[in-house]
Amino acid sequence: MANTPTNRKPPEPKRGREVPREFKFHWGGGQIIEEAAYTGQYTEPAIQLLEYEGHPGSYGIRFCYYNLDGRFQRSPMMIDGEDSFEGLRAALKQTPKLRQLLQKLVT
Repeated sequence: MANTPTNRKPPEPKRGREVPREFKFHWGGGQIIEEAAYTGQYTEPAIQLLEYEGHPGSYGIRFCYYNLDGRFQRSPMMIDGEDSFEGLRAALKQTPKLRQLLQKLVT
């Protein structure tokens, strides 16, 4: 049976990548210490909490996405549709520090 608004299952978060794990930028790197991700129909949007090497307690938040094969994509992340919002909301319940920092954006 197709997913319709009356029989749609709530989206589930995805925990396919281990955290912590390393990230690198041309100007430095560190660890991804929390990640909220949801596998949608076409992409896997993710919100990541980054902690910079040599600067404990110094955080960054990266909004990104992966293709469905799990490859990081370098273009802007698009969140579209209720499934994406609900999926990321569910995933953020498992990332307390990231959720706390994001709440500062809206309060």
